[in-house]
Amino acid sequence: MTMPETLTANCINSSLPAGRMPELRMMPAPADANVYGDVFGGWIMSQVDIAGSLPATRRANGRVATIAVNSFLFKNPVFVGDLLSFYADIVKVGNTSITVYVEVFAERNRLQADTVKVTEATLTYVATDAERKPRKVPPLETLLA
Repeated sequence: MTMPETLTANCINSSLPAGRMPELRMMPAPADANVYGDVFGGWIMSQVDIAGSLPATRRANGRVATIAVNSFLFKNPVFVGDLLSFYADIVKVGNTSITVYVEVFAERNRLQADTVKVTEATLTYVATDAERKPRKVPPLETLLA
């Protein structure tokens, strides 16, 4: 049995990324959607920001703040009942900043076989101190010791 052409055209991957753990998994509720069951883009953006902040916080070894949304692309709609998996990877580390790439996949109809990439984004965070002022990101060898 083959998938219908419309479904095949919208599927970016047929499964979640192999060998990777998501930073965050969420299932949007009816309150997160409009009357048609389409999840609000702002809700998705909020979850992407949380998912991206997790590896940034670990790498900064402390508090971070979002300073830029460099890119954000909604590739497919998200519906109430989709199980969303958020994958985040650090792509650049500066003196005080950390840039993270986030991909979001939706498992539709509670079937892992029906998985669609719904969103991708790149965000930049800045490491901050207790007074919320920028601080240097610690060297990687300090964190590994």
